[in-house]
Amino acid sequence: MSTLELRGVGKRFGPASVLDGLDLTVPDGTITAVLGTSGSGKTTLLRLLAGLERVDTGTISIGGRVVDDGRRSVSASRRKVGYVPQDGALFPHLRVAANISFGLAKDRKERVAELLELVGLTGYGERFPHQLSGGQQQRVALARALATDPEVVLLDEPFSSLDASLRVSLGQDIAHILGETRTTTVLVTHDQDEAMSLAHQIALLRDGAIAALAAPRDLYQDPPDLRTAEAIGQANVVAGTVTRGRGRCAMGTVKLRRGVEPIPEGPCMLLLRPEQLAVHLSPAGTAAPATVDDVTFFGHDALARVHLRDGEETVLVRVGGEVALEPGQQVWVGVTGPASVF
Repeated sequence: MSTLELRGVGKRFGPASVLDGLDLTVPDGTITAVLGTSGSGKTTLLRLLAGLERVDTGTISIGGRVVDDGRRSVSASRRKVGYVPQDGALFPHLRVAANISFGLAKDRKERVAELLELVGLTGYGERFPHQLSGGQQQRVALARALATDPEVVLLDEPFSSLDASLRVSLGQDIAHILGETRTTTVLVTHDQDEAMSLAHQIALLRDGAIAALAAPRDLYQDPPDLRTAEAIGQANVVAGTVTRGRGRCAMGTVKLRRGVEPIPEGPCMLLLRPEQLAVHLSPAGTAAPATVDDVTFFGHDALARVHLRDGEETVLVRVGGEVALEPGQQVWVGVTGPASVF
């Protein structure tokens, strides 16, 4: 078992507290994506996990073994942690096979052929890094990280330098490889789509601690608080009221997501994702009249910003790419699906 656990982890640099009382569990063989704004402590967290920095308070454990408790720390070379940086950091003067086997004992060189096959680069062992594409270089970097059979692999925005289509396909391939090898993984990324599609759980890092931790679907559909709702994906947070277990807002009656506790009645804020708002080109039921302000077209779909004519609220609506909306056009907006209540 290689479950990764952090308990009460704190790290300061001079007077500045970067991490403070951070708790996180990454279950064995799963991928946890860490999201956070610049300066939130993501890089510091990775450096602590890799053994490149020491914790000031708290503990880090891998597979039940404490590797840092602020007094004693297992060195980076003995921690059994693999690391894949943003740019791959391959040795340019070494061939692919030599890059992968760097640091391996001589009697384990046959491991290189296995890893090349695992990452889909059979036959590329004698090439130099400059003879590979960016995606292939990242596959080599992953193979090198897996060469020593690590208990944990750290991915530091490994796809950020790649073009969009390659980023998606390579991310899926690498997630599949990590799943095949049942490698416990921490992925640091700025790309929310990447985190949503690749990770088993997402940890939102805020103010030096984990502000939210949940499966991607749960975190997106039912976030624990408004700050998380607005940090994950695009959010419409609209004023409403709760009466007899139903919500009411400018766009009509809304079903509510129900938790363990009963929903108190009275004024509230409702979270509605853009895809929960339906646009009609003519009056429809309780849909509210609105005017299109602008439209951003993505091909497969489009994001329209509309303002409701019965109030001051502006909302984002996601529509199919075949729906041709124009600025100034009159539409009617209704709600589908349940809303989270705050």
